[in-house]
Amino acid sequence: MESFISNLNYSKLKDLHRSKRENYTDEFSIRIHRSLSWINRAEKQDEDIDAKFIFYWIAFNATYSGSQLNSYSYSEKHTYKDFFEKILKHDQSDYVYNAIWNEFSGSVRNLLDNKFIFSSFWNHENGHEGYEDWEEKFSQSKSKVLNALKGKNTLLILEILFDRLYTLRNQLMHGSATWNGKINRSQVTDGQSIISFLIPTILNIMMENPNEDWGKLTFPVINN
Repeated sequence: MESFISNLNYSKLKDLHRSKRENYTDEFSIRIHRSLSWINRAEKQDEDIDAKFIFYWIAFNATYSGSQLNSYSYSEKHTYKDFFEKILKHDQSDYVYNAIWNEFSGSVRNLLDNKFIFSSFWNHENGHEGYEDWEEKFSQSKSKVLNALKGKNTLLILEILFDRLYTLRNQLMHGSATWNGKINRSQVTDGQSIISFLIPTILNIMMENPNEDWGKLTFPVINN
């Protein structure tokens, strides 16, 4: 099973979906189908890591998007924290933790050491009040991850890691970075390598646990 997880791709996930979807609700099957379609698109971007990162992020959005996103007060960060709790509850073999610790420890460390994807740094640079201590918060977040790794607090690791990746996502999606730019190559490279493993792994865990409450689709299929 471990080798299967480490080699997950669209083809294997689609085969799994076909073999199990008769036992899925229509809503859950649509959620999986949508995410798979973006994983398929991401895998075709061998040379364009910016596009690859964006397509994998859309696949990630498809896994957890729900009606709560229509609430102004319910932030996306809270949404994926709740989602990660469900994923980790069913990750009995610690695939996510082992990937972060064993396979991507270097990439994770690079992202955590990069202040240019730390949101408090940019809030300070843009003159927002209350972020004068961004360097202290930056150091604290790295210490939190090291302690979380030692204590196998995978949820906290994912929260901090995806906080960085979310800033990177915003830079790309909102036109605040140059396509294929030299300045952000390291963070885009590390970011896409991590999510290109984590998103298929998350999808696999979901398909093996269809009875979990994965939420309602924000935009369900409506037949006229």
